[in-house]
Amino acid sequence: MSEDQDHYFSADPTVPFAREEFTCEAWGHELRLTSGAGVFSKGHLDHATAVLFRELEPPVQGQFLDLGCGYGVIGLAIARAVPLATVTGLEVNERAILLANENAKALGLDGRFVACTADQVPSDATYDEIWSNPPIRIGKQALHDLLLTWLPRLTPDGRMVMVVGKHLGADSLQRWLTEQGWPTTRLASAKGFRVLETRRG
Repeated sequence: MSEDQDHYFSADPTVPFAREEFTCEAWGHELRLTSGAGVFSKGHLDHATAVLFRELEPPVQGQFLDLGCGYGVIGLAIARAVPLATVTGLEVNERAILLANENAKALGLDGRFVACTADQVPSDATYDEIWSNPPIRIGKQALHDLLLTWLPRLTPDGRMVMVVGKHLGADSLQRWLTEQGWPTTRLASAKGFRVLETRRG
């Protein structure tokens, strides 16, 4: 992982904090978001998340976890499209958490979306769905640990959906999750990305 990539996954990025606004669309809703230096995908909707929105319909209702939420785009899209959704955005990057919560407030969604660190999540919290453009570049072992930490938080009929680049090991991740007792299927494949769904075994 290069130094440029490393700061996305740091608790306190050291690069100067310059905000950058942009607008994107998710499931027919326009989202005006503020991103920033030191946070993944500054100033634009990344290709993987765009594929996720395009290939999947929005969920219906429930408690959601946006795992590795960045400045909040996936979780905020769910909160905007799903009136009965409550969304927790999980992040290690303090700058991303700040931006995600600012974006929620600006969009009028701060009553149903909150971004925080893992130690701020109640130990008994469970989720109907986990959505993620996961931080693949933190390394295979760290990613595996992350997924095996949060997948058990799914409700019995819950699911996790992820978008992962084929060139970043989507197919091997699919096999590995299934081998760990978390059956994972491919829902879609587009523009070099896989959309994966994981459920309890």
